[in-house]
Amino acid sequence: MDFILDIHLHTIASGHAYSTLMEYVNEAPSRGIKLLGFSDHGPAMPGGPHLFHIGNQRILPRLINGVKILRGVEANVIDFDGKIDIPETHLDELDYAIASLHDVCLKPRSDIENTKAIINAMKNPRIDVIGHPGNPRFPILCKEFVEAAAEYNKIIEINNSSFEGKSREVSDVICQQIAEYAREYKVKVISGSDSHFFMSLGNFVYSKKLIEKVGIEKEYIMNLSIEKLVSYLNEKGRNIEF
Repeated sequence: MDFILDIHLHTIASGHAYSTLMEYVNEAPSRGIKLLGFSDHGPAMPGGPHLFHIGNQRILPRLINGVKILRGVEANVIDFDGKIDIPETHLDELDYAIASLHDVCLKPRSDIENTKAIINAMKNPRIDVIGHPGNPRFPILCKEFVEAAAEYNKIIEINNSSFEGKSREVSDVICQQIAEYAREYKVKVISGSDSHFFMSLGNFVYSKKLIEKVGIEKEYIMNLSIEKLVSYLNEKGRNIEF
């Protein structure tokens, strides 16, 4: 399977990332990536960008050097009622929004409470993707989480960077449980590199292997088709045209 898009990318604007937008654009063709989605962190992340940076993505062309561009954000869930750090006015102007739990923005609690936070975030119609739900720092009830993703028509991310290094050890076990439930409940999944440096763009080595191992049907894998992803987003009220 050829994964041709990556929509979990961080530029220097995120504060703890090290590449520019153009470095990603220039790298994309050599990695077979035809669409980039930029998802710098929301402002609750220490060192994160001002809301002006998130909102001003409207100036970005849809096509840069032959690479398609989506304007997004990785919003931080900041309370257990599912509130995020991006106002509705900004979400309405973006192409997509990832919502994620980060322990510098919200302190983990029990699996029940963590699951409540992420499900409440999913109730927001402008949230499209749940980022790295396999993070062991936030234990969740995997079945209940995937059932809610099915109910609210959200995309579950299988985050490749979670399998690397020591930031989210044992993510592989949790991610497999989530992927298996996603296959069972026929929930859309997407692999994200979660790149913080351009050389990680399109790195899906571990997440792709897991998706294939679990046997998720191709029609539910969003990395395989630009048209499939854009149609999903447009059906939710966006107006994306290339």
